[in-house]
Amino acid sequence: MSKDPEHFRRTSRPVTVAATQMACDWNVSGNIAKAERLVRDAAARGAQIILLPELFEAPYFCIEQDARHLNLARTVEDSRAVRHFSALARELSVVLPISFFERAGPVYFNSIAIIDADGSNLGVYRKSHIPNGPGYQEKTYFSPGDTGFKVWNTRFARIGVGICWDQWFPETARAMALQGAEIFFFPTAIGTEPPPAVPVNSRDHWQRTQQGHAAANLTPLVASNRYGLERSLQNPEGLYIRFYGSSFIADSMGGKLTEAGEEGDAVLTATFDLDELAQLRDNWFVFRDRRPDLYGALTSLDGRRRTD
Repeated sequence: MSKDPEHFRRTSRPVTVAATQMACDWNVSGNIAKAERLVRDAAARGAQIILLPELFEAPYFCIEQDARHLNLARTVEDSRAVRHFSALARELSVVLPISFFERAGPVYFNSIAIIDADGSNLGVYRKSHIPNGPGYQEKTYFSPGDTGFKVWNTRFARIGVGICWDQWFPETARAMALQGAEIFFFPTAIGTEPPPAVPVNSRDHWQRTQQGHAAANLTPLVASNRYGLERSLQNPEGLYIRFYGSSFIADSMGGKLTEAGEEGDAVLTATFDLDELAQLRDNWFVFRDRRPDLYGALTSLDGRRRTD
């Protein structure tokens, strides 16, 4: 019997990822220390790429409109979180996407720095989709991101990272997949909708939307959320959000592999064989069979081609 040709031989490239979950208060040092404990716990479990929640240094200040919160912003060079977790990434030899409130000259962004396993900053992604509604007043603080969707070649995998509201838009995941993302990561701050918003629990919708991104792109997805009751400083009795945790990891078919509760600190891990997943994508042909020539409506706000 003849041997299979070399290009038929199966290779393996395993990577272990982690989602985390935590509560945040106005003790910035305490939040950073708690996040470090979660990272160390995840690394001890073998995680190589570890995701912390969105804007974990403080409570979700976007719950209200108050320009004094702009004082929380720092340049990427001066960000306490970026500096702290760059050193930790180097110590533990892990990859850490670190969410932070970025000041860039006269403007501000909701950003994430991708810290590689040697502690170097591979670059910054600035949140593209900025929400604005009761309890989620992000347009007060953040300009729309100007980086475009990005992916990074880290030590362990080529990763794509979006931020919270980005996760509701299928274009985010598809753009990262087309750039070769092998795993999607979405740090998040989401919970109940405060009045006058319609009283809806978005938890299941939030998960299913992201599971759909994983399934449609045959790419695993890691989502990390905060939990706990957070109150506005201006109107603590009338404006508050209960963040519902439920961090999770989805496989390349969109199934939830592991999930945290709605309360409580958590570290979740899963291992994926990136070469096996690449072969899976090749066998489904969803990228081969795309028709970008028909997608012109996606480049407009109103769904009309410019030639219509």
